Amino acid sequence: MKTEFYQTLNRQAQALLEGEDDLIAAMANFSALLNDSLEDLNWAGFYIKRGEQLVLGPFQGKVACTRINMGKGVCGTAAAENKTQRVADVHQFDGHIACDSASNSEIVIPVRQGNEVVAVLDIDSPLLNRFDQDDQIGLENMVKSFETCLFGQIANKLD
Repeated sequence: MKTEFYQTLNRQAQALLEGEDDLIAAMANFSALLNDSLEDLNWAGFYIKRGEQLVLGPFQGKVACTRINMGKGVCGTAAAENKTQRVADVHQFDGHIACDSASNSEIVIPVRQGNEVVAVLDIDSPLLNRFDQDDQIGLENMVKSFETCLFGQIANKLD
């Protein structure tokens, strides 16, 4: 059932991104779609890589940390390792950065342009163990579509 849900959500995201070549606009609508469509979230948004830091990008939710060093917290770890981080209990994650004390679980997915991490998608939940393998696969597929749609359109615009 989750597979079908994420396939439908991915098609909606692709429709939102079609023809859009502005990173900020695309991130804003993408995070709004996730926030509106997924249950039991308290934050969904992006951090954009700027040098050795991640800087707050478009998001839905409460006030957030503005800058995160690479390799620090769940977001910085995902970016530094270029690997999704799915954390059932953020309070057990060594070095977790508590931007919102209501967050109990988190999934962070790297956003890549080519092989380089350019941002991360960060999604938090007040529930413990909110994200399972099906969520991870569905969200990773959505991020792949985001990368293909957006960065393909930017490359085409530069040609």
